[in-house]
Amino acid sequence: MTITLAENYGFCFGVKRAIDIAEETQGAFTYGPLIHNSKEINRLKNDFNVGLQEDISQFKPQDTVVIRTHGIEKNELQYLKDKEVDIIDATCPYVTKPQEIVQEMSQKGYDIVIFGDENHPEIKGVKSYAEGNVYVVLTKEELADIPLKNRIAVVAQTTRKVDNYLDLINYMIVKYKEVRVFNTICNATFENQDAARDLAQKSDIMIVIGGKNSSNTKQLLAIAKEYCPDSYLIEGPEELQDSWFKQKEACGITAGASTPDWIIKQIKEKIASF
Repeated sequence: MTITLAENYGFCFGVKRAIDIAEETQGAFTYGPLIHNSKEINRLKNDFNVGLQEDISQFKPQDTVVIRTHGIEKNELQYLKDKEVDIIDATCPYVTKPQEIVQEMSQKGYDIVIFGDENHPEIKGVKSYAEGNVYVVLTKEELADIPLKNRIAVVAQTTRKVDNYLDLINYMIVKYKEVRVFNTICNATFENQDAARDLAQKSDIMIVIGGKNSSNTKQLLAIAKEYCPDSYLIEGPEELQDSWFKQKEACGITAGASTPDWIIKQIKEKIASF
């Protein structure tokens, strides 16, 4: 059986940057998980003494607090500033951009539509920068009962599929007079998704590696399953099952943006041992 890695996979720019920041601030705390990968968070704790705190009220003045890659809500950031903690911002610049757009366009009187998952930390943060009407949707059908004005600005969660974003935008452009569209989907997301799509068409089994609560990893799994029904999402080598690989000839591997190389290597080696 051949084992092939996707042309693009794994750590994106924003995650690499956040990991570097965390490793340089030993003894700090992250507010919420720095990235969506529990194994990498445990490595940072064990090797660099980087703690995890999810209760914002527990921070004390002079604590060093690293802001996660997905960003936090505007009022939470202000709370930390008022508490006089030492803030180190590891928010991905691709996440900071929609925050800035939402704030600017809402100040100009535009209704804001965010294409994404309302419960995702990135979207909670982006939404908090709106100063007027703001709505979070995943489908065009959800817009039917929303009383939007004729001036609308649209942004997308950085890890969403571009085809679904285009479907929403095409619907809105026909229905409303002025729709300002901002392409806030990350380039790394495009590249990883395209590479996964290409590899899945050449494979009879696909292994997608990453956090099971990671949006971009779940998107990769959905794409892989379109072309290769025997696709599996795992976080570590212990989840692999020998039976998956019986009578398979071509195994493809891809990984989410929060998946470190050391986990990918472990999984590839275990597959090769079957």
